[in-house]
Amino acid sequence: MPRDSAETRKRILNAANRLFYAQGIRAVSVDAVAEKAGVTKKTLYYHFKSKDDLVTEYLTSRDQPNLDTFRKWFDETDGPLSDKVFAIFEGVAKGARHPKWRGCGFLRTAGELAAMPGHPAVKAGAAHKKRFEQWLADMFAADGIAASDTLARRVSLLMEGAFASALIHRDPAYVIDAGEAARDLVSHRP
Repeated sequence: MPRDSAETRKRILNAANRLFYAQGIRAVSVDAVAEKAGVTKKTLYYHFKSKDDLVTEYLTSRDQPNLDTFRKWFDETDGPLSDKVFAIFEGVAKGARHPKWRGCGFLRTAGELAAMPGHPAVKAGAAHKKRFEQWLADMFAADGIAASDTLARRVSLLMEGAFASALIHRDPAYVIDAGEAARDLVSHRP
């Protein structure tokens, strides 16, 4: 019976997601991904032309689900815009309390590939961060904020600092403090 190619690709990508997020992209071999997915290395390379391709697809697959989660936290929060923004940070802080939390996969991958700024995975990570910033700018503009792009960039910077600090210190309080700063920034916008 022939195997479902799309299902095999999905299984490989799920294995890569778990391993790359838990251990980092450089620490995980293609052999380890193939083994976790229950496929041969040849099968993995049939679906992904290189490890770089797999790493890029790993980040691309995390893009929309992460943005959807941020939107969910934002949309489910009642109150002013500043509380909705704070809710995103609260959600991240809750995740950071989990023992398997390893920070932002996009940020960590960019760090691992810092010497390769043109790498497709770095570009995928940058595109994700830009989409988050643009979504914030759209939310701010919809609320009548004139300098929505500037405010979105500042809140995004707070989020990046929150991810990095919580990972370094293993303390989600950094995310809450950054969220409080973001709430103040949005509350006192011009």
